[in-house]
Amino acid sequence: MRIPRVYSPQTMAIGDCIELEAGAARHLTSALRMSPGQVITLFNGQGGEYTAELIEAKKGKAKVSITNFDQVSRESSLSIHLAIGISRGERMDWIMQKATELGVSEITPLFTERCEVKLSGDRLEKKVGHWQQVAISACEQSQRNTVPLVNKPKKLEQWQASCDASLKLVLHHRTKSSLIDTPRPSAEVALLIGPEGGLSEREIEQAIVLNFQPLALGPRVLRTETAPLAAIAILQSLWGDMG
Repeated sequence: MRIPRVYSPQTMAIGDCIELEAGAARHLTSALRMSPGQVITLFNGQGGEYTAELIEAKKGKAKVSITNFDQVSRESSLSIHLAIGISRGERMDWIMQKATELGVSEITPLFTERCEVKLSGDRLEKKVGHWQQVAISACEQSQRNTVPLVNKPKKLEQWQASCDASLKLVLHHRTKSSLIDTPRPSAEVALLIGPEGGLSEREIEQAIVLNFQPLALGPRVLRTETAPLAAIAILQSLWGDMG
C-alpha cells in the first residue's frame, strides 16, 4: 500500500507525538483501516514533509510519533495567481483541485458581471473553507507540501486594482495574442478568467487598460473549467516545471 499523505496545520518536530484532526483520523482508521506501527507522511503547508508512525489508531482517533523530516519541495519556480469568476455547481471544486495539482500558488474567486452565484455571510465563509479543503486534499494527492492560498471572493474591480503581478493575463478568445513572444516574467503571473459565459467586453477592456495582456488558447472556445487548466499547463511548460 502506498504510504498515505496527511495534512495537519500543527507545528511539528522530530520526536513530537501529536493527535491528528478528526477528519484525518477517521480517514486513517475507518477508510484505510490502519493500525499502530504503520507509517504515514505528514505535512503542515510550511514546506517539507515528516515521516510519522501511528502509535494509537482507534475509530476516529489517531496519534502519531514523528520520526523524520525531509525538506523536499515540489513547488514550481513559477508563481501563478489564478483569479476566476465563480461558477455554479461542482465546477469550482474541479478548478480548485486541478489548479492545485498543476501548481498554482494562489486562487482568488471573483464576482463578475456574468457571475450567477450569490454568496454572503456564513454561506460565503463556509464555501471558502470548503474550497481551501479541496486544495488541501489535492496537495495530499499530488504530493505538494505547500498549500495554495484560497482567498475570500472579491469583486473583479477590487482584485484588478490590487493586482501587482509582473505579468498579468486575461483570457480573451477573440484576440490573436499568444505567449510565444512574451518574455519570461520576473515574478508572479496573474491569470484572469471569467465564469460561465466569460468576462464581458467591458470587463476585458478594463483589464487591458490596467495592463492585462489578452491571451487566446487557440481557435476553440473552452469551458470555464477547462480554460484555466490549459492556461496553467502552458505557463508551467514555458516557464515553470513542466517543460
